[in-house]
Formats: sequence, C-alpha cells, structure tokens
Amino acid sequence: MDALKKEQIYTIDDIYALPEGERAELIDGKIYYMAPPSWKHQRISGRLYQSIANYIDSNNGKCEVLAAPFAVFLNDDEINYVEPDISVICDISKLDDKGCHGAPDWVIEIVSPSSKPRDYMVKLFKYRTAGVREYWIVDPAKEMVMVYRFEKETMEEYSFEEDVPVGIYEDFAIKVQ
Repeated sequence: MDALKKEQIYTIDDIYALPEGERAELIDGKIYYMAPPSWKHQRISGRLYQSIANYIDSNNGKCEVLAAPFAVFLNDDEINYVEPDISVICDISKLDDKGCHGAPDWVIEIVSPSSKPRDYMVKLFKYRTAGVREYWIVDPAKEMVMVYRFEKETMEEYSFEEDVPVGIYEDFAIKVQ
C-alpha cells in the first residue's frame, strides 16, 4: 500500500522569496499565483477606491482604504497571506509597514477568470472565518456584485447599475458602473 503523498505547506517566507514582480497569495499553506489585472479590473478598482476614499474623507472617517497590492495577514500564523483588491480597515492598530495584521472590516475582490473559484469559494470561507465584516465579490463578466454581510448573515446581489449599500456605513452606497 502506497503512503499518501503529503502536500507541501508553504509559508509567508515563500511568498517573500518569490522573484521580483511575481504576485501570489497564500491560503492555508497553498500558493495561488496571481495574473496581472486587466484594464477593466483596474478601472473598477480605481473607481471603487476613489468613491470609498472620498466618502471616508468627506465624513472625517477613521477608517483606511487600501488598494492592492497590499498585504493582509488574516490569521496570526505563517500560512495565510492575501492581497484583496480593496481593503477597508477601521482598527488602525492592525496596520504597520508590512500590511494589515488581522481581518479588514470590508474586503472587495474583483473577479478575473483565473481568480473566480478562489474569490467565490476559498476566500469567501477564509474572510468569514477570519472576522471580515463585509465582503463584496465584483464580477465584471456578469456585471454583478455579491455582497456578504457576515455579521448579519446575509447575502445580496446587485447589478452594476444599482446603488449597492455599504453595510459598515449607514448612509453610503456605490454604483459600480
């Protein structure tokens, strides 16, 4: 009887050892390489970032909005490292020069063909269990936004043409289109 082949467990040190320009995420010790984003992906990311930053600034907010590439160390371990497209962190003590240590309050992932299974399944579970309060999956191909409000245990879908209410703020909504 053959012994089961043991899958290698990678660590954050392996992420830092990647060649210059190579981007990857680490989830439960497994490396997921990241393709460069398309112009449409970057345009959506930029617009969302701008809307969120403008809202926070105009309301003298205490939260920080950060766009990828930005390191998020979800758990206090060496086997989880992600780079969400957009992170909103309201507990500034989680931030240092390396990134965010702990769950952001709000995470937005913009789906690309290569990241679809990871964004819809793997990260959904990781973000929920790590303590992220709100998770948006923005799908340019479907022109849909799936909004998970983990504190309220709800999931809603919106089209790009609709105002998408932000759960961590009472009076803020974003139209993705």
